[in-house]
Amino acid sequence: MSEALTDLRVQAPAPGALADRPETTPATGRTAAAAEVTGAVAEPPGRRLGRRRPVGRTTRRLSPGRGVPFGRLLGPALLIAVWWTASAAGYLDPRILSGPGTVIATAGDLVTNGRLQGNLLISLQRAGLGLLFGVLAGVSAAVIAGLSRTGEYLVDGPLQIKRAIPSLAMLPLLILWLGIGEQMKVTVIALGVAVNMYINTYASLTSIDNRHVELAEVLGLSRWRFLRKVVLPGSLPGFFVGLRLGVTSAWLGLIVVEQINATSGIGYMMFQAQQYAQSDVIIVGLVAYGIFGFSSDALVRAIERRALSWRRTLAG
Repeated sequence: MSEALTDLRVQAPAPGALADRPETTPATGRTAAAAEVTGAVAEPPGRRLGRRRPVGRTTRRLSPGRGVPFGRLLGPALLIAVWWTASAAGYLDPRILSGPGTVIATAGDLVTNGRLQGNLLISLQRAGLGLLFGVLAGVSAAVIAGLSRTGEYLVDGPLQIKRAIPSLAMLPLLILWLGIGEQMKVTVIALGVAVNMYINTYASLTSIDNRHVELAEVLGLSRWRFLRKVVLPGSLPGFFVGLRLGVTSAWLGLIVVEQINATSGIGYMMFQAQQYAQSDVIIVGLVAYGIFGFSSDALVRAIERRALSWRRTLAG
């Protein structure tokens, strides 16, 4: 009410101005002064242009809010707490799912005899090589297809076909070609990574605004400067999305190849534990996969935030 009165005082004409107006309007018979005052009161306050927001009224926040350091650990910590509570209360059968205390003790024994470290190093080597070769192959194919129409015609079709074929379906053929050694395992991992890298990097390249390309042509940029100033910044968001998916794909491929004709690695250790119904050893392997997957994704996120610090997104 006080706001309406304030607006009325601001917009109401001076007494002298009201005296100079005609007594009545032809259409309504009301005085001009009365009509002006009535209009000032009846007009919705929100429609008046230039009105300032009242002091003290806050704006509703639509963003997710400010991030908390190590906030992503809250979900895993809650999951472990529920697991620990259910195990302590006796709701879990130790023969089917061992409790956290048993798993920790088993992990300590595996570290003591060196079995866990040896298998971890072999698994990391396989995943690292597959990720490296997959990233190089996927990005190279995306650049060829994204910057050349001929390259697009030659490269995009086969890779889209490969995307529709699961990596497991290619295992028999790869074993026939490459045998059951390390070369086959790294190739399976690299194929999964390369497809993810290609799809996302290629989509990011082809979505660069054509006005940026025309501006580069008008400025007379060389091919190298065009790649460095336009193509590289424009493709980085898609590259990092593909890298995150590629890291996940590398761990998924590693689990598959280490349980097929393998003699070492975390997957082989889990497969051997399955033969003897050692659920605690299997969970140790799953936890190792989960820790490495979570850590590698967090590392890629940190690099992405640093490389794309110029962006302002909901993620912060």
